[in-house]
Amino acid sequence: MIENYDVIVAGGGSAGIAAAIGASRAGSRTLLIDRGPCLGGAATLRNVVTYCGLHTEDRRQVTFGVAEEMLAGLRELGAVTEPQRFKAVAVVFDPEAVKRVADQLCHDAGVDVLLHSHLLEAEREDDRITAVRVADHSGVHEHAAAAFVDATGEADLAHHGGAEVRYGNDGWVLNGTLGVRFGGIPADAPVTRDALAAAVRAAKEDGAQGLTGETGLIARMPVSGDLITYLADEGYDARDAAETSRAERSARQQAQAYLAVVRGLPGCGNAYIVSTGPELGTRESRHLVGREQLTEKDVLQPGPVEEAVAVGAWPIESHPGPGLPVEWNYIADPGYYGIPLGVLRSRNTQNLVAGGRTVDGDRGAGASLRVMGTAFATGQAAGVAAAFIARDGDVENTAVRGELDRQGARLPS
Repeated sequence: MIENYDVIVAGGGSAGIAAAIGASRAGSRTLLIDRGPCLGGAATLRNVVTYCGLHTEDRRQVTFGVAEEMLAGLRELGAVTEPQRFKAVAVVFDPEAVKRVADQLCHDAGVDVLLHSHLLEAEREDDRITAVRVADHSGVHEHAAAAFVDATGEADLAHHGGAEVRYGNDGWVLNGTLGVRFGGIPADAPVTRDALAAAVRAAKEDGAQGLTGETGLIARMPVSGDLITYLADEGYDARDAAETSRAERSARQQAQAYLAVVRGLPGCGNAYIVSTGPELGTRESRHLVGREQLTEKDVLQPGPVEEAVAVGAWPIESHPGPGLPVEWNYIADPGYYGIPLGVLRSRNTQNLVAGGRTVDGDRGAGASLRVMGTAFATGQAAGVAAAFIARDGDVENTAVRGELDRQGARLPS
C-alpha cells in the first residue's frame, strides 16, 4: 500500500529536522525519513558536536526558528555552552541531548518520523518526483508526496529522482574528518589547541605514524567534560561504500595514534577514547543544481538580504586535503549573508527543494553553507517552500519569508 503525504523530507540531520517541522507547521502532512537510528545527523552520528553558523563573529545570534528551539531545549537540559570563539564562533553541545530534543520537536510539530529507512529509489513523472521507495527490515515500502526536500547530505533523493546534481565543485571536494572524543582528562588539565598541535608536530618529527591534521578544532564538551577533536583527516568519495569504508578504517587507526599524543600532554596520562564518529564527518559530496548558485563573493561581500529566505554567518572554512592547513576567509559587515530561495530549488525538478550542504554553492560558498547552524536555516526554508509547492504547485519568495517569520525565524530585512 502506498501512503500519501503532502511533503516528504529525506534526511534527519539539522536541515531535515528543520525542514520537516517547517513544512508541518505550514500545514502539510509531513514524513521525515532517515537511514539512522536517531535524528540529528552529523550531530549525533558523526561526533560533530558544534553548531556553527548561528552567530556572527561578535557572538550575535542571527539564525532563529527551529535552530533557536533546539538551543532552548539543550539549555533546559544543561547540554550546550554559550557561544565560544574558536577560529569562528560556535556552541558545543551534548549529542545525547540533541537526540532527545529533536524527537520532541518533531513530535510536537506533528511530523511522522521513519528511522532505519534507507532510500532506494525515487519515481519521476515529467518534471516532478512523485514517490520514494525505502527499505527496512520488513521489506520495501513506497511513499508518495506532492513535494520533496532533499536533506540527505549526499543529495541521494535528487540523484535517484533524476534531478540535476554535481559532485563537489570543479572536480574537487572538501576532505572529511573523523570526530574523536577523549575522556579521562581532568578539568584542570591545560589542553589547548596550540599545545595539542605542538605535540602532534613533535610526534611526527619523532617518527610517529598515522597522524594527519595538526590544528583542527578542539573543545571541551558540556555535561561530560570530554575533549572533542577534529584532527583525523581523510580524502574519499562519500558516494562510494568501498572508498568510505577504507577511509573510516584509516581514520580509526589515526584515532589511536592521536590517543598516544594526548596521553603525553600534562595531566592526560589516563586519557581514553570515548567514541569515534561513528561515521566520518563528510563536508561535501553531491550538490543539487539550483535555479541560482550562491558564490564566494556573495558570502564574503554580503549584499541586501530583504529577499533572502535564510542567512549564514560561518566564514569560508576550506579543507583542501588531508593534513593540509585549513583556509579561512571571513565575512564582511554585517557579518552574515543572505541565501536566496533559488539556491534551494532544483533547476529541473519543480517540486524538489534542498537544505543543508546539498544546496547550490560554488567552491567558496559551499565551504560556508555546509555547517549545521546554517543547515537549520536552509532546511526550515526548504520545508516551508515545499509546503507551498505541495498546496499550490509553485511558491513565491514573499510567501516563504512571511511563513518563516510567522514561525519565528526572525529574518533580517
